[in-house]
Amino acid sequence: MKACIFDLDGTLTDTLESLVYSVNESLKEMGLSAISDRQCESFVGNGARYLMERSLEAAGDMGAARIEEAMQVYGRIFGANCTYHVTPYDGIPEMLNALKENGVRLAVLSNKPHSQTVNVVQTIFGKECFDYIQGQTDSIPRKPDPAGVYYLIEKMGVPKTECLYIGDSEVDIATGKAAGVKSIGVEWGFRSRQVLVDAGAEHIISAPDQLLQFIIS
Repeated sequence: MKACIFDLDGTLTDTLESLVYSVNESLKEMGLSAISDRQCESFVGNGARYLMERSLEAAGDMGAARIEEAMQVYGRIFGANCTYHVTPYDGIPEMLNALKENGVRLAVLSNKPHSQTVNVVQTIFGKECFDYIQGQTDSIPRKPDPAGVYYLIEKMGVPKTECLYIGDSEVDIATGKAAGVKSIGVEWGFRSRQVLVDAGAEHIISAPDQLLQFIIS
């Protein structure tokens, strides 16, 4: 394999505290009750709007009637706190270094807003680790639409047969299938192994270094 495209939240980095904090500060500012860590974790993966729609409903705003207000508040608060207590999962930096040493090109594709995606990745891993970083924008539909995968494959100049997509959720498995690339599910993130199995994951790993077996023969 010549390239790897990674999901961010729940795959490379444990971002749950930053998301819970930002969502609950947003709800507090709007006069609504807080949601639990577990609720937030289950809402993550489909982009910021979905996260806030579900959070509003869980906080008592049935039908997420205040979603436009919530997106403005959350965008401001999360923009200032997107790296709050964010850490890479154990073994991720070492795995990324091993991939780079073997000439593998690296990219991130996230449903997190683009500017926050870039901020988190460059803060945690530096500016030189990844060849390309792509978050959610108006021009590229959010996952599981395969457009982001196609865009990154073209940017990296590799055929899709030589690219792996790695993620922790049912959204990621669906993204890999839609793009026609080999995908790897990781079970240390925001979803259980069973969720990945039910989504049709062909390969699931339990530790970052296990990814190397798909790259280095």
